[in-house]
Amino acid sequence: MQYRFDGPEDAPVLVIGPSLGTTWHMWDRQIPELSQHWRVFRYDLPGHGGAPAHAAASVAELGDRLLATLDGLGVQRFGYAGCSIGGAIGADLALRHPHRVASLALVASSPRFGTADEFRQRGVIVRTNGLEPMARTAPERWFTPGFAAAQPAIVEWAVQMVRTTDPGCYIAACEALAAFDIRGALGRIGVPTLVLVGAEDQVTGPAEARTLVAGIPDARLALVPGASHLAPVEQPAAVSDLLLMHFSTAWQQDTSAAIPVLPHVTAPAAPSAPFVPVAEIAPAAAAPDAVAPTPDDRYEQGTKVRREVLGDAHVDAVNATADVFTEDFQELVTRYAWGEVWSRDGLDRRTRSVITLTALVTSGHLEGLAAHTRAALRNGLTPAEIKEVLLQTAVYCGIPAAGAAFAVAQKVIQEETTPPA
Repeated sequence: MQYRFDGPEDAPVLVIGPSLGTTWHMWDRQIPELSQHWRVFRYDLPGHGGAPAHAAASVAELGDRLLATLDGLGVQRFGYAGCSIGGAIGADLALRHPHRVASLALVASSPRFGTADEFRQRGVIVRTNGLEPMARTAPERWFTPGFAAAQPAIVEWAVQMVRTTDPGCYIAACEALAAFDIRGALGRIGVPTLVLVGAEDQVTGPAEARTLVAGIPDARLALVPGASHLAPVEQPAAVSDLLLMHFSTAWQQDTSAAIPVLPHVTAPAAPSAPFVPVAEIAPAAAAPDAVAPTPDDRYEQGTKVRREVLGDAHVDAVNATADVFTEDFQELVTRYAWGEVWSRDGLDRRTRSVITLTALVTSGHLEGLAAHTRAALRNGLTPAEIKEVLLQTAVYCGIPAAGAAFAVAQKVIQEETTPPA
């Protein structure tokens, strides 16, 4: 991974992760304070900030790449703070490699980011239109309206970060977030955790933060007034104070010899420029009993794949209409079509979508074509490639069948690829 260090070489390491569409520079205004006490390691996601465009398929793969980079540098144990997908990486590391993470701060993060459908559709929009729609709407997702109006230079800087991101890596990160869901595993995060969120965050807001705090046994909540999704940029002094307080206290309690015990750090005074008062860290909430995951079988695998391909909304609608008469059929479809055939390694999902579209046109079963056109887009086919598939069916399946298919597919493509206003 592309990375940089700041701070004394002999200090304990604090790893800081960025959000989707940003670079390590989103943390610039925390570095002067944090680097007085820690060796701060910042990294860029693949294809972000000029980093090599080697897309990662999952949050776990991003975490594995980060650990491989730290291994190469001789860093074994560290504190970790991450924003949004950067927070997801930290939570994943705390679950899969608990001996490596001394303490954790999850900023604007969530155990599950929105819905899988939302992120897969975002990938479809980027694949079709490029990153300009995401760049154009970034300010309203990341900042409060007042900050955006008062700080046009920072807003433009944020927009440029998105524009210079590699589209393929951005799409892969969307797919990684679509599949990320650790709601049932929060009770296994065993390190002191600060959950920090902007009070006006509309992306991963206070509700998601409270879910994290309720599920993680040793977690505290910090709600930052006057901040949206990129709280480290919008309220830098408040975020710096909270991180200093958390990591100083958390590492005092860490008995691992790999990390020196630090003296308590007094939070620096607020700068003379006015900003909203620093949030307080709330007491930990009582954690509910962790729910043990149920064993995976072909039905559960089929449900997972069916949701990934067709989307949660489609599967939920089908399930809502099932009754005693149809439920066995739906179980058959889930277990056999999705848990066995669609789950096989012999073909990738793009190829399976091409075959499915062709088969539906050939058989005249256009009632399923809309759902599978949407699935094809989310499986990586572009509108141009879908057009070529349907042209091919016109030759071998007939003009009328292809014409009807074009009408169905055109409507779906317009719905799925039109950027938000």
